[in-house]
Amino acid sequence: MRTLILLLSFLLWIQTGNAQIRLAGFNQKAIDKSLYDGRWKARWIAVPNEPANTFGVYHFRKNIELEEKPNSFVVHVSADNRYKLYVNGTEVSAGPARGDIYNWNFETIDIAPWLKSGKNTLAAIVWNYADKKPVAQISFNQTGFILQGNTEKEYIVNTDNTWLCYVNKAYSPINIHVPGYYVAGPGEKTDAALYPWGWEKPDFDDTSWLKAQNGIEGAMKGARDYPGRLLVPSPIPPMENKTERFSAVRMEEGIKTPAEFPAKAKDIIVPANSKVRLLLDNQVLMTGYLSVLFSKGKSAEITLGYAEALYEKETDTRKGYSKGNRNEVENKRFIGYEDKIVADGGEHRLSTSLWWRTWRYVNVTIETKDSPLVIHDIYGTYSAYPFRNETAFSVPGHEELNKMLEIGWRTARLCANETYMDCPYYEQLQYFGDTRIQAMISLYNSTDQYMVKNAIEQGRQSIVADGITMSRYPSNLHQFISSFSLWWINMGHDYWMYIGDETYVKTLLPAFRGVLAWYEQWLKPNNSLDFVPHWFFADWSEGFPHGEPIREKNGNSSFQDLMYLLTLDAAAEMEDAIGIPSIATHYRSIASAIRTTFKQYYWDSERQLFADTHDHRSYSQHVNALAVIAGIIEGEDAKGLMRKTLTDTSLAQATIYFRYYVHQALDKAGMGDELLDNLKIWNDQMALGLTTWAEKPEPSRSDCHAWGSSPNIEFYRILLGIDSSAPGFSEVCISPALGKLKEASGSIPHPKGKISVSYKIDKKGVLTAEINLPESVTGTFVWKNETRKLNGGKQTIII
Repeated sequence: MRTLILLLSFLLWIQTGNAQIRLAGFNQKAIDKSLYDGRWKARWIAVPNEPANTFGVYHFRKNIELEEKPNSFVVHVSADNRYKLYVNGTEVSAGPARGDIYNWNFETIDIAPWLKSGKNTLAAIVWNYADKKPVAQISFNQTGFILQGNTEKEYIVNTDNTWLCYVNKAYSPINIHVPGYYVAGPGEKTDAALYPWGWEKPDFDDTSWLKAQNGIEGAMKGARDYPGRLLVPSPIPPMENKTERFSAVRMEEGIKTPAEFPAKAKDIIVPANSKVRLLLDNQVLMTGYLSVLFSKGKSAEITLGYAEALYEKETDTRKGYSKGNRNEVENKRFIGYEDKIVADGGEHRLSTSLWWRTWRYVNVTIETKDSPLVIHDIYGTYSAYPFRNETAFSVPGHEELNKMLEIGWRTARLCANETYMDCPYYEQLQYFGDTRIQAMISLYNSTDQYMVKNAIEQGRQSIVADGITMSRYPSNLHQFISSFSLWWINMGHDYWMYIGDETYVKTLLPAFRGVLAWYEQWLKPNNSLDFVPHWFFADWSEGFPHGEPIREKNGNSSFQDLMYLLTLDAAAEMEDAIGIPSIATHYRSIASAIRTTFKQYYWDSERQLFADTHDHRSYSQHVNALAVIAGIIEGEDAKGLMRKTLTDTSLAQATIYFRYYVHQALDKAGMGDELLDNLKIWNDQMALGLTTWAEKPEPSRSDCHAWGSSPNIEFYRILLGIDSSAPGFSEVCISPALGKLKEASGSIPHPKGKISVSYKIDKKGVLTAEINLPESVTGTFVWKNETRKLNGGKQTIII
């Protein structure tokens, strides 16, 4: 059967076309059709006589003459590893968005607003981190830059050996030493005396620069016999960038800062031969670029340390580094990665990091030599994916709920840059287990679909010949978390249910089949999976070694079986609707067999719980929650199981990540009214002064993990009760679970507009519900076992 499924998958792949080539870019409509055919006129260029793959920072420039200011001037630009593009001294683009060799993104920009009649200068800074690059950065292992004009009128700017280039020797990497797993790239040391100040401006003297070295022509994915990076339009919009100033100076050593600083730019004069320290507090965590504007102070060293929080001085490092209350700085120590700047004595030098950083606190230490240093300003430029929150939520008298949503949204935004990320400080990697939750947050809070679709597509791009996805992607270091391949399929099902896009989802089905065929080889005759290889991550629960559920040597794991079962159900629904019905039948046959024997193997009648293994050696909240979601147990029995699951502290406890599934089980068991009674994890983190949700219980490595932002889904899906009941959100089921609340209202975006609800319960217990649906959307309203039909438009229901 596995062979038949793969054959059918191949046939459907032929029918639907290669979606990886056809996937639409964010600004694809602006691309001239001629660029899809054959090779580009522009070439990849580099600096002559430089090693192909070594740490380096490079500049490229080209001056052009225009008779008049154009109305439009579209260019396409990319680099390896990364670039920032300037037109007449103004930064206009940064990238490329992270991808891989077979999907190398380029940005499309209309630079006309920055052009003028007469002389114009295009300039780029390009850097290659080489062996120091972040794990999320894939490279062709050759430094390169390419810029292609869109049509013949723009070909004048095409990269070739008419461009000039320069090696910037000012930069060197700084190795990072922080507690925990860190793979987000090096710090930067910048020697201002070696920096070519003003290189991006039209009046810069570039007569000593070299002519660029021509490389291979560029070509888009699909070009015949092309051995280079396969260029594709960037699937996402440019990042949001905005100035964000620090809130306070929390510590001063050796100097007194002006009262207006850091809220405003004010000169700070650091005397000669002195050492000073400032601890700056942003009040909330942020991601972005840190800039320092300074003058004079030749050879002075400015060290910038970045941290999410300060650490307790007395801590047992064998158990992790304790941070305590994140608002407190007294009697704590600063540990964080660093950038360094060595001043050259010049005037108004503005130094900004090449790559963005993550901080709440920045530790500034300055050591001057024989002349004083003037710090004119220190500020940040917030940078993140340009999500826009399009929800509303109000529960009078419960402001803490809005605070949770605020923190959750901030967390979600900081964990989304060019991809979703597990955490912005330590890894910046898109793990598909995390990403499923992050994608749902996007779907419930924003109309943006680019990021979700890009994440699903990058899951497909990560698939290896065995049939499963990598755990995370893009990544230059392969890692397999086999459970995350299943969550990736469920993420595709989520996208189908809440967005639709069936033409695209249909192209995913062959990949989904490949994953499930890989799993099917581990299915034993007793309808239980064998010991599934690789890392079968479940949760950072204290009862799970390495985050894995308890399993026997030959598998017999209820967690494994339930994840597989839920994914079979999701895949069967998609196959029935838009795929191959016979494959859906096959999946349902396996699922039915698992359900038939599941209780026999895992149910403990004495404890009235599902065990983790056949031999009933341990129990967890995770397994019992998944059993309810999968419908293994229903009705009053499900309620009883969930009550026991939530109150029996001997069970392995779900951390903030897996509470997403615990809360789904609560709702499935008809106990959504108890959601607000099960938010202790989030309340505890708020009490610790966290402004984003931490990765796991204290001591936590990362203070920013969006897998903890599930209230930004469940306050709308469970409390307000708004959910999709048909693909594409074409039908809705609204079933509020208000608990003890007497009033609540809110709205979420919908593919066809907005869904808004308002509930009030009077003293007699009568509910008045005001509901507004997009005109073409229908559904049902459920309250206390009563069901009413919903139509498009406004309606009032009284029960």
